[in-house]
Amino acid sequence: MMAKIVKGNNFKGVVDYILDKSKGTQVVTYDGLFMENKGTIVMSFNVQSQMNGKVTKPVGHIALSFSKEDEPRLTNRVMAGIALEYMEKMGIRDTQFFIARHFDKEHPHVYIAFNRIDNTGNTISDRNERLRSTRICRELTLKYGLHMANGKDNVKRNRLKEPDRTKYELYDILKKEVGRCGNWNVLVANLQRQGVEVRFKYKGRTDEVQGVIFIKNGYHFNGSKVDRRFSYTKIDAALQHNRLEERKGMTTPSRETVTPSAPSYSEHNEIFNGSLGLLNGSGYNATDAEANQEMADMLRRKKKRKRGMRL
Repeated sequence: MMAKIVKGNNFKGVVDYILDKSKGTQVVTYDGLFMENKGTIVMSFNVQSQMNGKVTKPVGHIALSFSKEDEPRLTNRVMAGIALEYMEKMGIRDTQFFIARHFDKEHPHVYIAFNRIDNTGNTISDRNERLRSTRICRELTLKYGLHMANGKDNVKRNRLKEPDRTKYELYDILKKEVGRCGNWNVLVANLQRQGVEVRFKYKGRTDEVQGVIFIKNGYHFNGSKVDRRFSYTKIDAALQHNRLEERKGMTTPSRETVTPSAPSYSEHNEIFNGSLGLLNGSGYNATDAEANQEMADMLRRKKKRKRGMRL
């Protein structure tokens, strides 16, 4: 589940877009609006927004997108419930809104149109809304057992325009190469063979590397702008990890050896209770164990008697 948040100043524009019949639109829920037609909806929004003329962008517009893997169970009712819970957690309450579902794409998605001026004339806060939205989307995805996927992996590359098309091409290349290279020299060489130039940013006039820039098709991208995992420090850490794993593989003995390991908690209980007939693989049976325990108790009693005699 992902959310895209937009603010604006034209209710007519957002209403026309969301209720476009060519997208197979279905309104799933609403509140506080005259829903007879587009005109009455826009009028309802505008009247309430006039309660607070200080807000220049009273239009709230959010797209909630879900993975196509979840489509079989995402009925209109289920999506409406998730969207309403999302709004509540975002603090979008006591205001006009409607939620509509579109059917023009492969993945399920709904649009929320709401008035940022609530029913009492107060402004619905947008402070840190994108950070809060990301956290809430993750919470709801986990709560409802929805498909968890990397957003960039789901983007339709053929629909992108430049420079986004090149950015996502670069993302795909880096994802593959950073995962298999063991040092910067190999990574840079592999990237160059695929039309990607690498430049490093240095701190002042020192040799300390501070960042990395990737150049492809004439476009320049800071590593962290391609994806957070591709900042200089995170790539460097990934390369070191790959190198360490490679060394471990090289030092593994060619001849197979058997190393004894401690039993798990459940295995330990089974062994102790004699259900396997063994004690830690020593060859003792349950009777031997009882005999050993009796011997230990007897020795303790003898020690106690000796201490008593000394007194």
